[in-house]
Amino acid sequence: MSRPQGFSYEERKDGSVVLTHHGRAAGVLRGARAEKFLAEAESGDLQLLMARWTGAYRFGNERQARNHPRNQGGATRRG
Repeated sequence: MSRPQGFSYEERKDGSVVLTHHGRAAGVLRGARAEKFLAEAESGDLQLLMARWTGAYRFGNERQARNHPRNQGGATRRG
């Protein structure tokens, strides 16, 4: 599993935090969530932290899962 990269954040005057990934907006945190993020940002791996907060960091198997026969569309049965 590779390390996340390409994330950055910007703290705005209104207290919100904008998270970006390779220059594109990945999420906006406001209020208590923004404060909690900034507190966590002071220690630890920033790239991993931002990936976790945006939900953009997965386990690397999306391409494989997309090609799995069960995910090819069609009718689904619920039992």
